[in-house]
Amino acid sequence: MNKAIYIATSESNSGKSIITLGLMSMLIGRTAKVGYFRPIVEDFEDGKLDNHIETVISYFGLDIRFEDAFAITKSQLIKKKNKGKIGDVLDLIIEKFKHLEERFDFVLVEGTSFSGEGTAIELDMNVLIAKNLGIPAIIVGSGVGKTLEEFLDSEYLAYDSFKNKEVEVLAFIANKIQPENLKLAEDGLRSVLPKEVLVSAIPAISSLDNPTVKEIVEELDAKVLFGKDYINNEVGSFSVGAMQLRNYLLHLKENALVITPGDRADIILGALQANESVNYPTVSGIVLTGNILPEDSILKLIEGLNSVVPIISVDGGTYRITNKIGSIKSKIYAENKHKIETSISTFEKYVDLDDLSNKLSAFEADGMTPKMFQYNLVKRAKQHRKHIVLPEGDDDRIIIATSRLLAMDVVDISVIGNKKQIESKVAELGIAYDFSKVNIIVPIESQYYDDYVNTYYELRKNKNVSMAMAKDLMEDVSYFGTMMVYKGHADGMVSGAAHTTQHTILPALQFIKTKPNSSVVSSIFFMCLEDRVSIFGDCAINPNPTAEQLAEIAISSADSSLAFGIEPKVAMLSYSSGSSGKGDEVEKVRAATEIVKIKRPDLKIEGPIQYDAAVDMQVGKSKMPNSEVAGQASVLIFPDLNTGNNTYKAVQRETGALAIGPMLQGLNKPVNDLSRGCTVDDIINTVVITAIQAQGL
Repeated sequence: MNKAIYIATSESNSGKSIITLGLMSMLIGRTAKVGYFRPIVEDFEDGKLDNHIETVISYFGLDIRFEDAFAITKSQLIKKKNKGKIGDVLDLIIEKFKHLEERFDFVLVEGTSFSGEGTAIELDMNVLIAKNLGIPAIIVGSGVGKTLEEFLDSEYLAYDSFKNKEVEVLAFIANKIQPENLKLAEDGLRSVLPKEVLVSAIPAISSLDNPTVKEIVEELDAKVLFGKDYINNEVGSFSVGAMQLRNYLLHLKENALVITPGDRADIILGALQANESVNYPTVSGIVLTGNILPEDSILKLIEGLNSVVPIISVDGGTYRITNKIGSIKSKIYAENKHKIETSISTFEKYVDLDDLSNKLSAFEADGMTPKMFQYNLVKRAKQHRKHIVLPEGDDDRIIIATSRLLAMDVVDISVIGNKKQIESKVAELGIAYDFSKVNIIVPIESQYYDDYVNTYYELRKNKNVSMAMAKDLMEDVSYFGTMMVYKGHADGMVSGAAHTTQHTILPALQFIKTKPNSSVVSSIFFMCLEDRVSIFGDCAINPNPTAEQLAEIAISSADSSLAFGIEPKVAMLSYSSGSSGKGDEVEKVRAATEIVKIKRPDLKIEGPIQYDAAVDMQVGKSKMPNSEVAGQASVLIFPDLNTGNNTYKAVQRETGALAIGPMLQGLNKPVNDLSRGCTVDDIINTVVITAIQAQGL
């Protein structure tokens, strides 16, 4: 069975990185252990890393040392070739690849990028490497600057080069195609390629081609004077500030890079003010040419501003610097998560992943690894798109998470907050945030406000709630967001980054209420350990559940486990295993286990059982040799909140496990609580699981 794929191109600037990132994301979701290898890399300075390798390893958290992920640099290859030692190069490449092949279930191999010295030999070298590694290829071709006939001719030649060396080409991806020509490119390729070759076409995405200020700094060897925190700003356009300010402002476009001599204080200050003004486009940065710095009084003024876009100084005249900026080709690098996630989302949108997976003969590893679990979460959320409301829209973490969720294109989003404040924070954070795709709501200004007030009053008037109280509560973001879910104007809510658990859950308990077969709301965490995903419950809601409540928590957790693709093997945890232990707490767990067996005889369940016996096969078999659960439990139910909360945090801190949750169970509609110490990744993961919960309703 195939264990690797070779991504190749025949030209520079093909956008091969999009395919690498998208394919790696797909493989990680379907294969337990994925490796990454670049046989030949561009030369890099001592102390620095190859950008492609650094980006893939760091973003996907691959367990690969940098030096193991490549074989040889471009200049070393040329020297070897000139000495007639290509055989030595192939030996080295094969040796390093085989080491990775032994360690990983599947290896993604990325070919050269056709830049710098030695491009003439690169296509032949890529064919030779794929041939000697014995792996099939995916070819990427760019449509930039070509007629259809030129494109088809060049790409067929690339295909023919591999086929003549008996390298099987599984797929051909036409990249950077004008959107209106996608079908034309696909049909054209299908007409010249064998029918067994999978053909896809991906449109040109301007945001991926636009360089960042960081790339411009590196290319021009510039000095950053101000705004280092926003160095990843995307440059959508650039222009020279040589005319008077009143005229130059008319030429600004979105994400504008302003190029001006360092002594033009009027242009510098005008550009900074334009960036703050809602009447002018966003300014991504300012380039000061001629190695001229503004006067001290101007520098002092800029230093006192609350937020400043990157201002960089370069040595060179305005004309030369402008031409150099125009020739910069953007790269995707590790720190720019927005570009990475846009790349992955674009790949998944335009490439048939199931067909490609079948072509690759991907391995299906036993069990559910964390990377597979996370990949499958996003994939499932995308299958039936849901609408999630985030009531804490002004929080920086919510703003960043919203930006990334938009790039992932996984859910529809409403946020509750002040649009001007959000716009200001987006500018401060220097992130991409597509306001056209986000519904921003101020409760009292909403068209639904009066309806929500009346609905809440009717639902709660028997609890002595007056109309005035209902109006006050519907101005509260948690109550308004929960009412959106209740009324069907959103499919789920995620809150708690800036509010307590009680503040988040209380409105849901008041009018969303519990499911007909549920009497208790509980929570689970998806604990993504090194080699498996376990479910921990209840670690967030119920301080000291009764035996009946504990049984219900176990049943709800098992159902959640099954809903998220994990076979439920339930361990009812206690400080003793089997029938040996005595005491009220053990008896409670024992009674809860019996209740579950009666209510749900289909579930595999064991209890009371100790943690080590539940998760360690050797210990489990020694203590409970006849158990279907001991040593392989996937759902672990804790007897009380004190034990559950401390255990999940201990496991998380000591093992480095990712804890996704808490996910609430038992409500009629999904409302999930974040901790006030949550990270951006926590928010994204919780939004995704909330969307999946909503699919099951």
